[in-house]
Amino acid sequence: MPVEPLSPTEIESRLAELPGWTLDGDRLTRAYRLDSHIAAAAMVLHVARVQDELDHHSDLTLGYRSVSLSVHTHSAGGAVTVKDFELARKVEDLAPAHGAH
Repeated sequence: MPVEPLSPTEIESRLAELPGWTLDGDRLTRAYRLDSHIAAAAMVLHVARVQDELDHHSDLTLGYRSVSLSVHTHSAGGAVTVKDFELARKVEDLAPAHGAH
């Protein structure tokens, strides 16, 4: 079933519930700092598992002690949709277990 793009007002409202997430062009983005490279790598693996469960994948970047995500919905023409916010919420929920901030 196709997913519709969210309006700018809907995006702004949903972003208010996700501190740290921003709209960068046509993508939701977030960068996390972690205490070690191993913690960051573990978080990447955890996020990858969630993405597979949702069948919705972001650009996911592992740094020395950082993890960055950038996501939009390809099937909606590269727009931001509820699927992007569902993924962002799940990542926010798992981040504290990895010491991410």
